[in-house]
Amino acid sequence: MISLPLFRREARRSILLLVIFAGILALYASVILTMYDPELGESLAMMKDAMPELFAAFGMSDPGSTLTEFLANYLYGFLFLVLPLVLLILLANRLMAGYLDRGTMAWLLSSPNPRWKIAATQALFQAACGVVTVVYAGGLCTVLSVAMYPGELAAGPFLRLNLTLAALLCLLGSVCFLGVCAFSDSRRGLALGGGLCVVFLLLQMLAQSGDKWEWLRYLTPLTAFDSTALAAGGGSLWPALGLAGGAACLYATGIFVFTRRDLCL
Repeated sequence: MISLPLFRREARRSILLLVIFAGILALYASVILTMYDPELGESLAMMKDAMPELFAAFGMSDPGSTLTEFLANYLYGFLFLVLPLVLLILLANRLMAGYLDRGTMAWLLSSPNPRWKIAATQALFQAACGVVTVVYAGGLCTVLSVAMYPGELAAGPFLRLNLTLAALLCLLGSVCFLGVCAFSDSRRGLALGGGLCVVFLLLQMLAQSGDKWEWLRYLTPLTAFDSTALAAGGGSLWPALGLAGGAACLYATGIFVFTRRDLCL
């Protein structure tokens, strides 16, 4: 189904980028976890009261009463969503449009692999990077939480939180992938795929900022990722399954579009 040599090649090319993002995620995770303290919590509450709409827009309006809820609001509500999204946008451009921009797509197509197999390999690699990023972030938070606050992290809700985030990132990644597959110009592809993901994020932030804009939540798939409800144990895995199904459909569409379009090589 995929080209293993191409998959390994992309892994070697992307290792530095992945290490950089892993370091950034580790930095934010360690800093936010040190803030789980009653005294600092009072300070955060005072800041929230001073700027309620700003905190709500970034999903930080409620620090929660447990460590799991605290992580869901202050890490998974924004940082652990935006940073991997930036990574996926960069990968979408590098994996598909980058080869066309450099004129090296002809080298890939000259191999025994058909065009659909090359596109499927790149799609799987991008999706795998999104999933691995969530596994790394979730594992890191688990290790730090066990070391700093033994017994306070709820395993079940935290697992559902990470599974839903992984599915959401796969969906957003598939939007970026479809964009770069649809256009030969990388700038237009990124404007369609990456720009649409940014619009989804902005709509979500506006929907969370107040009742006036709450209706915007129906215009973005980010609504399916209710980090607060998942951390509290009230969420289900149906949204994750829906997001994963949507991602599979969009990736398949991107592969189909790439196999049918004319390439300027």
